[in-house]
Amino acid sequence: MKYRTVVMYVELGCFVSCLCGWILVCSTLPTEYWTFSEVGSIVLTTSNYYSNLWRDCISDTTGVSDCKDYPSMLALPVFLHTCRALAVSAVITGFFGGVLTLVGMKCTKIGGTEIINARVTFSGGVTYLVSGFCGMITYSWWANKVVSEFVDPNFKAQKFEIGAAVFIGWGGSILLICGGSVLVYFCGKEGLKSSGAKNKRRPATYATARTRRTYMQPPTVSRVTPMPPLYHAGRSSRASRPATQTAPNYSRDTFV
Repeated sequence: MKYRTVVMYVELGCFVSCLCGWILVCSTLPTEYWTFSEVGSIVLTTSNYYSNLWRDCISDTTGVSDCKDYPSMLALPVFLHTCRALAVSAVITGFFGGVLTLVGMKCTKIGGTEIINARVTFSGGVTYLVSGFCGMITYSWWANKVVSEFVDPNFKAQKFEIGAAVFIGWGGSILLICGGSVLVYFCGKEGLKSSGAKNKRRPATYATARTRRTYMQPPTVSRVTPMPPLYHAGRSSRASRPATQTAPNYSRDTFV
């Protein structure tokens, strides 16, 4: 009972952790500050350039800002398309991971037996892991590209720095990976243990090794082994002879 309570609290904590991580990952998609750059033209005016997966924006110290979506989707580089796909996949898989975990947790009592609940929660943990890894790949790849362009001396275009959205995405991805790993460990261990205990056979003993047929009563009709007849018709049987025979009477004239 104590182990069950511990597992229940662990599942609840992992669910809250993964839910917070998923919310952080979702919040980075509409945020424009994936990359930013400051360009000071004159003393009183400074232009800020920032962008994300969907648009480029510019603002200055006077309060004027303007954002422009990318003009053509087909003209975008493969890097941007891949980052978009991974970010959306992280959001979708995180949503389904939350549904599976919410159904399979012990405190909700929505699922069926304990084995089924453990397996459903295990599936939710795996889905959370997929979501976390998709987000981690997206933000790490984006940050690597920004850093590579910034430190490259041959890169002549405008250089950017890592924005706040990437750091928020890193934090959310770490929460998803940590919570999903703990769910996979505990629920997978419980599911395998339960299935193993169910399929484990009892050791063979004298009582269990015997089948039911062994204890069945013998048939009512007894089997008769054919034997030769004890006597023949018309003859006297040896068994019918008297068991005792009278001794012969001898007289003294017999021996003369």
